[in-house]
Amino acid sequence: MSGGKSIFSKGTPTPPPPTSEEISAYLGKQTFFEGKMTFEGVFRLDGKFEGEIFESGTLIVGESASIKGKVGLQTLIVNGTVEGDIYAKVRVEVHSTGKVYGTLYAPTLTISEGGIFEGHCKMEGEIDKKEDKLEFLLTETDHPLSS
Repeated sequence: MSGGKSIFSKGTPTPPPPTSEEISAYLGKQTFFEGKMTFEGVFRLDGKFEGEIFESGTLIVGESASIKGKVGLQTLIVNGTVEGDIYAKVRVEVHSTGKVYGTLYAPTLTISEGGIFEGHCKMEGEIDKKEDKLEFLLTETDHPLSS
């Protein structure tokens, strides 16, 4: 899934998620969802989303998609626009049409040529157990992602 050269990564390069994993949920271009969402497996979003995504698997943000809010998941693949606080336990990929604005916590970040990342990124060290459970998205205090 990564067509570009890795600009930032920690450790050895990790291959993209297997293509054999099927998309388990999908929101099309004409959809708008506001609120809190959680999912397992692979979710593709081509519409608009505002709110929180937490304790989730792999999110594929399509070219026409936009997300505003807090996102906590395993892997994020961005072809559209994501604005907000992002915690990815495994990796974040920003493809050539992708735009990410905000604070990003991930052990691996890949930005393809043409992709945009504007904000702050933290890639070092192990994440503490509270963050590892992704519960930090639901709390309002004692976490760097809290407003």
